[in-house]
Parts: sequence; structure tokens; C-alpha cells
Amino acid sequence: MASPYLENPVDIGAQIVQRALRRERVIRDVQNPLAFSDEHLYERYRFSAEGMLYLCRLLEPHIKNPTRRSHATTVPQMICIALRFFTSGTFLYEVGDAEKLSKNTVCRTIRRVVIALQRYIHTFIAFPSHLPTQAIKEGFSQIAGLPGVIGAIDCIHIPISTPVKEIEATFLNRNATHSINVQMTCDHQCLITSLDARWPGSMQDNQIFEKSKLCQRFQQGLFDGVLVGDGTYACQSFLLTPYPEPKTKPQHEFNIALSQTRLKIDTTLAILKARFNCLHDLRVSPERASQIVGACAVLHNIASIRKEQMPSECQQSNDDVDPVSRDHPAGRAIRHAITEEYFMQHSIKQN
Repeated sequence: MASPYLENPVDIGAQIVQRALRRERVIRDVQNPLAFSDEHLYERYRFSAEGMLYLCRLLEPHIKNPTRRSHATTVPQMICIALRFFTSGTFLYEVGDAEKLSKNTVCRTIRRVVIALQRYIHTFIAFPSHLPTQAIKEGFSQIAGLPGVIGAIDCIHIPISTPVKEIEATFLNRNATHSINVQMTCDHQCLITSLDARWPGSMQDNQIFEKSKLCQRFQQGLFDGVLVGDGTYACQSFLLTPYPEPKTKPQHEFNIALSQTRLKIDTTLAILKARFNCLHDLRVSPERASQIVGACAVLHNIASIRKEQMPSECQQSNDDVDPVSRDHPAGRAIRHAITEEYFMQHSIKQN
């Protein structure tokens, strides 16, 4: 029975029910954006709370504000701002709205985090890998039986803003859009093992490789093993590519094995772009784009090493294929020897 003497009468029983059903109020520290569930954090930043704390400890010496005056952003806030941009690829003012900060603050923060991550490129990206060479060869060999492989190689176009007029033409790719053409290699675990992000979109994949430091190191005989690539690369003694026109069953089987093995680089690039949507369209200059790609590559390896959650959907790139390059005689000889030793015998056993 409601009391007639109360200005806003409420049944006592209703008050008891309301108190029983009232959810406990959770007060979150606005200065600590990591005070959320891993699911909440991954959806927005692609890292768990432990992973983000690791990034905070790693980058704090390079990005921490010397003072807390004027409510300067904290290290966790700075990590969240940068990761939100990397993962969403949205405009800076939208990142600022989400993090309740000005566009200028967001821009400065992303820049500081990118530069800090650049310091760790040679720490987290190493060729042929952080693993022993023999372990890498065995990992690749288990895919399709191709021997001696220590890496898979490919390039990916990253769209950028229209460069200044003096250099604009060099960044026009085959689709008549502006991009940088980024060369990467990976190991059998989809870790990025080398990165070259300084080339314009007009450069073909094979041209980039022949001008790269990685190619020079192979030519100097510094590595015990070979790369695998697609037909846009010239077959060399240290870079295996498919037969352009396979005529025998062993040659067909070699091509199948090589395609299955080099699929690792396609998977790696797909995961990278799924983790960091900003790579679908970087609205920045070529130099800034190169630095952001490097930062995302470091974060990809950190996430992979720490076993962070994988993106749910990874669509492989549909970049146009460059013209097929002419094979080197030494490359053809190596390819023929591997085909005879490993795939000719396999065909004989099947017969």
C-alpha cells in the first residue's frame, strides 16, 4: 500500500526490488584506458590489456611527457590513441572524439609513437628470423616438401595522399592511383623478417628486390638458404620462382609446392592489413607512410610473438601482377636440380 503522506509515494516493496536489481556502479579511472576487458580492448586496439601494458613499458622511455602539468596525456593514453588510429584507419578528428582529445593532440601523439616504434625495427624484424636457420627450413619444408627455404617474399601497395607535383608521377601505380610499394619477407610462422618501404608505386616488385639490401646480402653469400616468390620475380640462385610454362609432371608439382610455400607471405600481409586498417589508405606523405608501415610491422610481430588474438577476417591482397621477369641461368639450374631431386623421384614412386 502506498503511503498517502509522502510527496512522491513509492511502494516499499518496489523500493526493495529496485535496490535488489540495481547494478553495482563501476567507477573507471579516466586516466587509465586499460581498465576494460580484453574483448573491449582488442576490438578497439588489437591488443589485450597485458599486451598494451607491455607496449607501455617498451615505449615509455621514448614517449613519456616530462610533466603532468596541464593534464598532459599519460603513456597508456598515448598508446591507445596511436593504436586506435592504426586499427581503425579513420580520420584524426574521429580518433580524437573517441579518445576525448583534440585533433592536434592526436596528431602529435601518433607521430611520437610511430617514431618510438621505429627504434625497434631491427629488434623485432630480423632476417632470416629470430629462430635458428635450420628450424626455419624445417618449418617451410613441412608445408609442401620444398627444401632450403628461409623466407617468402612479396610486395604490397599502400595507398597514400597525392604527393607534391615534382614527384607525383613516380608514385602512380598500375591502377593510376598513388601508393608506395612495400617489400616484405616472412618466415613459416608469419613473422615479418625484412621490410623495405621506401619505394614509389611505379616501381615493379622485381626492380625493388634487385635494388634492396636484402638482395645484396644474398649476392654476398651471407645466407644459407633461398627465398620463394611468384612469377613477377626473376628466378635466381637464391630466389626460387615457378616455371613460367611447366611441361612435365615434376615441374607442375614443383610449381604447386612453391605456391603452397609462398602462401605464407600472402597470409602475413593479409593479417597485417586486417590488424591495422590504416594500411588500406594512408592519407599522408610518402615519408610518413613509410614510417607508419614500419611501426605497424613492429606491432604485428609483437602481437604474433605474444600470441595476441588473430583478426577474424583476413582478405588477401588483390594487387595487380607485374610482368613476368626473365629468369637467370643460375636460377633455372637450381630450380631444375631441386625438381629432379625432390619431385622427379616423387613422381616415380607414385607410378
